[in-house]
Amino acid sequence: MPPAKPALAQRILEAALAEAEASGWYELRLHAVAARAGVPLAAVLGCYRDADAIADAWFTKALAAMVEGEPPDPADPPSARMETVLMRWFAAQGAHRAVAGAMLRAKLHPSHPHHWVPMVFSLSRLIHWALDAARLDARGLARQAEEVGLTLLFLRALPVWQRDTSAVLERTRGVLRRNLGWLDRLPRRR
Repeated sequence: MPPAKPALAQRILEAALAEAEASGWYELRLHAVAARAGVPLAAVLGCYRDADAIADAWFTKALAAMVEGEPPDPADPPSARMETVLMRWFAAQGAHRAVAGAMLRAKLHPSHPHHWVPMVFSLSRLIHWALDAARLDARGLARQAEEVGLTLLFLRALPVWQRDTSAVLERTRGVLRRNLGWLDRLPRRR
């Protein structure tokens, strides 16, 4: 199968998100996505192996938004840098926050154990990218503390983000701000 063209993949992704907004992620049918995108069903398969691949593409866009843009000011404390970076991930999905939450819940569905392990790796990858984007460079046990602590905090912030109705995600930012101070106390490279 030849590689999909990025414009076509983006068009299908946008159609899938619109379809999921209308019908719900659990009710998403790829033939309806194809119809909404104005392409044959085979074009959807050429870009995405299934609906889970569409979800992965959406989360990849959020990851890209998290690492793009100006790096946080290195003079800022680590907690502020990490808040900036994680808020980019949350904000990037604002237009489809409910669908993104449904995507995550579908991945966790008991009948989808084949999604569980890849989710663990995706979460780990997200946290590692967040550490790099925030320019955090602890070593040894401090680095492990960053990874574990940020993973737990991210998982804690997800349900808050899902219910956060503020245009600027005030509640989500508040959870991060209240729970990132420990980063400032970890040893750093000099």
